[in-house]
Amino acid sequence: MRQKNQVELNLSPGAEGEARSAGAREPEARAAEVCLERPAVAGPSMEDVVESENLKAALAQVKRNKGAAGVDGMTVGELSAHLKEHWPAIRAQLLDGTYKPQPVRRVEIPKASGGLRPLGIPTVLDRLIQQAVMQVLQADWDRTFAETSFGFRPGRSAHRAVERAQAYIAAGHSIVVDIDLEKFFDRVNHDILMGLVAKRVADKRILKLIRAFLNAGVLEGGLVSPTEEGTPQGGPLSPLLSNLMLDVLDKELEKRGHRFVRYADDCAPRRREGGVM
Repeated sequence: MRQKNQVELNLSPGAEGEARSAGAREPEARAAEVCLERPAVAGPSMEDVVESENLKAALAQVKRNKGAAGVDGMTVGELSAHLKEHWPAIRAQLLDGTYKPQPVRRVEIPKASGGLRPLGIPTVLDRLIQQAVMQVLQADWDRTFAETSFGFRPGRSAHRAVERAQAYIAAGHSIVVDIDLEKFFDRVNHDILMGLVAKRVADKRILKLIRAFLNAGVLEGGLVSPTEEGTPQGGPLSPLLSNLMLDVLDKELEKRGHRFVRYADDCAPRRREGGVM
């Protein structure tokens, strides 16, 4: 209990992290402006991300998720002690826009359908920060996502997706078109994605941090390779960013009147026998 109290104390605001540097106000995601209709003028701030209650919730979730160590070898069990010593400096870097994530560690796990699925394992500290960012953004974004999206969202699940599909079948939509976006997570265009984020987030420090996570690189075979596309599966932020990217698809399918269910990068539209979807 004493250790928990110390961590909570260290997650509280400190005087050194209150000032923003001039660099934090520099424009980010200029390359994404081509896909911007109207950049955000409000939205979540970095102060929301580093707020102590949000950080405590993020820390608890990272501990529940457990998981392997990243490139620095730090385990989940060692994270609290690290925060106790270093959190004020880390918080200051987040607030002034200078925090730099470490590369992710590449691992491969078997897929149920055969083959291997590549994962990028961030360090536990980067997982904590991604989780804190994700919680703030998800609270702001989730209500705007399509009703037909069921993956990686609060209160939704694969079971809910199946129930929706069964309802479509009961309504007479008996022909199923199964769509799988091949290697979707590996091929996401960073500029387009950052353009979508910038429509919802005005704080340049958050935009810069998300771009840094996307471009952090991958450690494999002792070498760090750049990541110029994709959102590596394995970090807490990637599922939310994937939902933001695919919400464009959801809204277009809805606009066309299709009945469908999407879970992550799997989608199953349905239509009536002899009719239209």
